[in-house]
Amino acid sequence: MTSTSTPLTRIRRWAVVGAVAGTALIATACGSDSTTPAATSTPGSTGSAPTATVAPAVAALTGTVQIDGSSTVHPLTEAVAEEFNGAVPGVQVPVGVSGTGGGFSRFCAGETDISNASRPIKSGADSESAKCEAAGINYIELPVAYDGLSVVVHPSNNWAACMTVAELKQMWEPEAEGQVMRWNQIRPEWPDAPIELYGPGTDSGTFDYFTEAINGKSGAVRTDFTPSEDDNVLVQGVAGSPNALGFFGLAYLEENSSIIKGVEIDGGGGCVAPTATTVESGEYAPLSRPLFVYIKTAAAERPEVAAFVDFYLAHAGELATDVGYVTFPPSFYEVIRARWEAREVGSIFSGVQGSVGSILGVN
Repeated sequence: MTSTSTPLTRIRRWAVVGAVAGTALIATACGSDSTTPAATSTPGSTGSAPTATVAPAVAALTGTVQIDGSSTVHPLTEAVAEEFNGAVPGVQVPVGVSGTGGGFSRFCAGETDISNASRPIKSGADSESAKCEAAGINYIELPVAYDGLSVVVHPSNNWAACMTVAELKQMWEPEAEGQVMRWNQIRPEWPDAPIELYGPGTDSGTFDYFTEAINGKSGAVRTDFTPSEDDNVLVQGVAGSPNALGFFGLAYLEENSSIIKGVEIDGGGGCVAPTATTVESGEYAPLSRPLFVYIKTAAAERPEVAAFVDFYLAHAGELATDVGYVTFPPSFYEVIRARWEAREVGSIFSGVQGSVGSILGVN
């Protein structure tokens, strides 16, 4: 596939005062920086970062903060890590991408300090939370932004402008394997052409969320599709075939809108396009969700980890918008920061239905 470049201009306006390791942090205002990334670039990975001013004691910190997990959350955490490293150069923050499930496996094995997750940690017998508990690892759960799961097709696809949840289920359910192979099997008026499917691998929280929201059970899906833990690989796959359809985080659609096209979803109330506005409003149902970071409580006692998480919460709103996600209202971040400052252990989202605001207790 030959990919084309998509011009991208990011404009950051900083006016946030946050606490970093208990000390005031003032982010400096800066102008716009304009770059032209590759069409399949990771959102938020381009351009020069503005430098935040931190207290001397924080700027002098050293050490390493080990992070792994969701490819969807990676662009936001990577952007925070880049900003943080500019202000605190002695602290290294490598951010891995092994998927939500893979990240929790490493986290519960004691290999990482922070785990990126595009779904809540799983609870119950022999679950991720049980494995952490068995290993003596406690954690602090912090939602950081909204994301939408975009369903995408090739730009030349002029038939699947909107699909119902039932049609997506017909295409992706386990029973479709080897049976639903052509577009006209979904709607007779659609082309008699093969369907080429692309989606995240089984370690991805995006995979878990999509299969539960569309097929009714996490992990229930046909297996004859092309999987990858790297969303950029999925972008390239869909962009390379007029008959392709895939799904991944909204940020990757927005970053690559010149080579792929979003499909509107009808969840029962009419066709709704995947946009930041429809995700925040709740209209884009059922494919919108919160994103998380999980911090090991023992790691939170280290000053470099505490400083990084303080920095993350101080800048999550601005950087979420910058890398293509949807920021929470300020009142949400106030409650989230309070949970962090109180070091509240455990999950309040795992297995719980409801909006982020209702679960946080914010009107």
